[in-house]
Amino acid sequence: MNTPTAVQTPDRIEPALSPRPPLRELAPGVSVPVAAWNDTSTAVLTPPVIELIASLHRRFNERRRELLAARVPRQAAVDAGALPDFENHNSEAAHGDWDVAPIPADLRVRRVEITGPVSSAKMVINMLSRNADGVRADTAMLDFEDSMKPSWRNVINGIHNVIGAVDGTLTFSTPEKTYRLTPDDMPVVMVRTRGLHLDESNVIIDGQPVSGGLFDLATTFFHTAQTLVRQGKTPTYYIPKTEHALEARWWNDLFVAVQEAVGLPRGTLRATFLIETLPAAFQIEEILFEFREHAAALNVGRWDKIFSDIKVLKNHPDRIMADRATITMQKPWMDAYAKRLIKICHERGAYAIGGMSAFTPGKTPELRQRQTAKVTADKGHEFSIGHDGCWVSHPYFITYALAEFKAEHQLDRMLPEVSRYPDILPRGEEPRSIDGLRTNVRVGIAYQQGWNNDIACVSWDGLMEDLATYEISRAQTWQWLHHGVTLADGRKVTPALVEQVFDEELARIVEEITADIGGGQPALLASTLASFRQAAADARATFLEPKLRDYFRQASDPVE
Repeated sequence: MNTPTAVQTPDRIEPALSPRPPLRELAPGVSVPVAAWNDTSTAVLTPPVIELIASLHRRFNERRRELLAARVPRQAAVDAGALPDFENHNSEAAHGDWDVAPIPADLRVRRVEITGPVSSAKMVINMLSRNADGVRADTAMLDFEDSMKPSWRNVINGIHNVIGAVDGTLTFSTPEKTYRLTPDDMPVVMVRTRGLHLDESNVIIDGQPVSGGLFDLATTFFHTAQTLVRQGKTPTYYIPKTEHALEARWWNDLFVAVQEAVGLPRGTLRATFLIETLPAAFQIEEILFEFREHAAALNVGRWDKIFSDIKVLKNHPDRIMADRATITMQKPWMDAYAKRLIKICHERGAYAIGGMSAFTPGKTPELRQRQTAKVTADKGHEFSIGHDGCWVSHPYFITYALAEFKAEHQLDRMLPEVSRYPDILPRGEEPRSIDGLRTNVRVGIAYQQGWNNDIACVSWDGLMEDLATYEISRAQTWQWLHHGVTLADGRKVTPALVEQVFDEELARIVEEITADIGGGQPALLASTLASFRQAAADARATFLEPKLRDYFRQASDPVE
């Protein structure tokens, strides 16, 4: 395999791909790598599915490329000194007499939603089952995006897992135990597709890669929508990374097209859009308006929002963010953004879902007690300001989150005291500390090690770190470097300092792993240490790139 090298383009940095592997034609103009065509993929990519994907690609991909291109001048204007602002206050979206379609019966209780990678059958079963306390989530979001590395194996396994989750047949076996679903006692199944910017590089149609999100939607909807409707349930999707109302219109048109293709009435599918970019926070009502016939909710995607805040305002010296750990929902701009979302959702009849508690249970009772107190406070705050539900990343915390959401929903909370157009621009603040830089670097190494091993969410230092938190870490480090920030201890952030912190944090990780594995398993210890050393080298190169790339990845991994 050829080693990727960095390639600079006008608006992003992408790894240079190895020469395209031999392709197999599946239909006129539709190809996949020969190595991608196996028993697992053929079971889901049947001729009707391939025909659907090709038809949708030919109808929607050019418009998608135009929407992505339109992001470039908007960002260029901000880079040159402009600030994002609200849309036309007199538009139909802002002042028209409209509501979202009535919420389906099975989506009326969404107090706690659990999320995780769709590629892991064991994790999907755990998300869809009761926890050790006998409590389960109301809904489960099976994720093709931030918590899943989009390798071909993971994507295809994910489609199989969605099908198995919907029909109740999904199992996972180890020598000690077989994990099974209880089909009549499960949360509502939801699917998060990949965002508009992500290509599925292993499906080539007329010489272009297909949209990852279109691929995820088309395959899972084709295989499960009719089954869900027969069960009296709603095909439900999460849509990430939207930046503009016209992008929401694209998705809505795609929803209409997939429903028509499988013979279901318009409005059968329901969607929740994550408002997790700074541009989208200024267009909440306009986005909801565009997909109102398919809307169920909007979600406050707090971690990606912090990443977007940094990325969008990266050139503004008065908007340099403080340590990641200090950016909570109590910050004025985060609080205003969340309350604006709740106000608009409730006025239009949609649910407003809160953010993620990313803890994983600590190893000691004392640590778990501290984590539980933080989750309880976080979820209590979300309920108190009007949210209808929230996210957790681990079944352990479902019990405590549910205890804070004391009503099935809060659609009657209209928040008349909240401004429709508040100040939601992030503010430059302190502290900016060496500990904050160490956290960024440490997360970078840990996440990269998981990524290199086909994993996109890792339990690290008591938190579930996924792509969003990695993005925060690399973007904040770049911002501090770009502006030559002076840390609280008087040191200036320079490439040399970042290199030093990488060396020191890798040394710490080596010590921790050595102590954890011990000397009794020399082969395991050697391979694990080698994987972290490689991860540190890879993350270091990304963190020190001279230009901040828009996203860590903008395409799936190509099969070779």
